[in-house]
Amino acid sequence: MKRTPLYQAHVDAGARMVEFAGYEMPVQYPLGVKKEHLWTRSDAGLFDVSHMGQVILKGENVKDELEAILPVDVKGLPLNTQRYGVFTTETGGITDDLMFTNWGDDCVYMVVNAACKEQDVAYLKSSLKTTEVTVVEDRALVAIQGPKARAATANLLPGVEQMLFMQSAKIIWEGVELWVSCSGYTGEDGYEISVPNDSAAVFCKALTGQAEVEWIGLGARDSLRLEAGLCLYGHDLDDTTTPVEASITWAIQKVRRQEGERAGGFVGADVILSQLDSGASRKRVGFVVEGKAPVREGVEVVTESGEAVGVVTSGGFAPTLGQPIIMAYVSSSHLETPLFASLRGKLIPLKATKMPFVTARYFRG
Repeated sequence: MKRTPLYQAHVDAGARMVEFAGYEMPVQYPLGVKKEHLWTRSDAGLFDVSHMGQVILKGENVKDELEAILPVDVKGLPLNTQRYGVFTTETGGITDDLMFTNWGDDCVYMVVNAACKEQDVAYLKSSLKTTEVTVVEDRALVAIQGPKARAATANLLPGVEQMLFMQSAKIIWEGVELWVSCSGYTGEDGYEISVPNDSAAVFCKALTGQAEVEWIGLGARDSLRLEAGLCLYGHDLDDTTTPVEASITWAIQKVRRQEGERAGGFVGADVILSQLDSGASRKRVGFVVEGKAPVREGVEVVTESGEAVGVVTSGGFAPTLGQPIIMAYVSSSHLETPLFASLRGKLIPLKATKMPFVTARYFRG
């Protein structure tokens, strides 16, 4: 297994290490998953996400070439601003989701998922004919999240407290350049920070040296993103799932839709634009589960008569709410029908709810 530049910091902090996407990663610390989750909701949690892929794309045609493979507005993204996107297939499926930032000077910075990064880089190199694709190997990536994350980060990086959600900046700390974005995947305010490998442990020690900051593992990271109603690639998104089915149509800006200035022209456009107009046969939706038994991925969603009309893709206990929640793909024709989780022969009632399950606290000014 590979190790991130922060491996020893996790061991020193008492982390339990597990395999994840080919890396030895911390699943939890002595605090425990539930307390780590609640700590992030009340204070500030620090996550090692160095296993994810950081890529720099450079060339005078980079934005045009990206718009040919991403169903999002790349050319209209303001300078030093980040945006969510997805790689799509000819049939409208999703091969990965990602974040990208307009760095100006014909340059885009992109972060892709750990398990997909090799295929993503190969796809970028084959698709962006005139663009230089550089994989960043010498930098760690961390995320600090929670209501106290802004103040704690500003103690080290004065000025970041002015950043709005999805803004990005390059900031010098102790003589090294940090790439900071006001973003994350927990539903909380905070930052993702790319830091040179040699400075990563020292920087994180300076953050966790503050009383309000604790290391947080993969276990709590998953329950936090579930409460935030956010997709996990390979579970809630895959190459059989379209953005419309996944209920992430907010990620497809008007300019790329029918009648938009740059409508279509991306991989899978015929399928995706058709579904935007006419709807999809299934949708990703959220439910609160009656009772206390967690309902996990793979459990069938059924009608009262036992007819299978969907399947759970993410589920678990929500510490903030004190009850189990799930995300599931359900037949669009049954969205108004009383539904149940078929759990070990029992029908567990499900209550449809809007997502996010826990109100997002992104700082928009």
